[in-house]
Amino acid sequence: GGRIVDIEVNLKDTKEFYLGYGSGGIFRTVNNGITFEPIFDNQDALGIGDFALSQRDTKIIYVGTGEKNSSRSTYAGSGVYKTSDGGKSWQHLGLAGTHHIGRVLIHPADNNTVWVAAVGPLYTNSPNRGVYKTSDGGKTWKKTLFVNDSTGIIDLVVNPQNPNQLLASAWEKDRKAWNFKESGAASAIYKSEDGGETWAKSVAGFPQGKQVGRIGLDVCI
Repeated sequence: GGRIVDIEVNLKDTKEFYLGYGSGGIFRTVNNGITFEPIFDNQDALGIGDFALSQRDTKIIYVGTGEKNSSRSTYAGSGVYKTSDGGKSWQHLGLAGTHHIGRVLIHPADNNTVWVAAVGPLYTNSPNRGVYKTSDGGKTWKKTLFVNDSTGIIDLVVNPQNPNQLLASAWEKDRKAWNFKESGAASAIYKSEDGGETWAKSVAGFPQGKQVGRIGLDVCI
């Protein structure tokens, strides 16, 4: 399986949980890890960036493909996928041009509202970076945050008590086969107060400038 990039637990039955791998798909256990079964092997990408398990309906999973770690062993994905039956079948929801996805979030009270943080291609500039939002279960997507064509969104968090509040971490980088600029001046934190429809830079107290690298958001807001 390689590197584990995400673990999602069914909070209604903690013996059931899922592991996402940077280059090996998604595995599911229903017996607290004694045995696992692969559930994503027949899709068009095995590299996982992030995925989200709905706690309102634990048969629903949204998967963002393409590992977010920007190393030479990181492979591009093919967009976002959804299952509504626990991984027995999958639907491709588009966003193939994102290549690498840093975070997938499901609205705490609405399984049809999902946010995706797109890192974008590893080696080239691209307009497909940014934050995408769907309000119809992935039938359509709207890009609500775009910084520039070399700055992707590496992380994203939502306030579970107030889902209108989100924070996004923008990371400017430029990877070449012979070099890796990973501390671009456009790296910053952005905040939304309207459910990810609009964003404003929120960098007071953070360092700014050319030496700012990726900022993780593994915190609660």
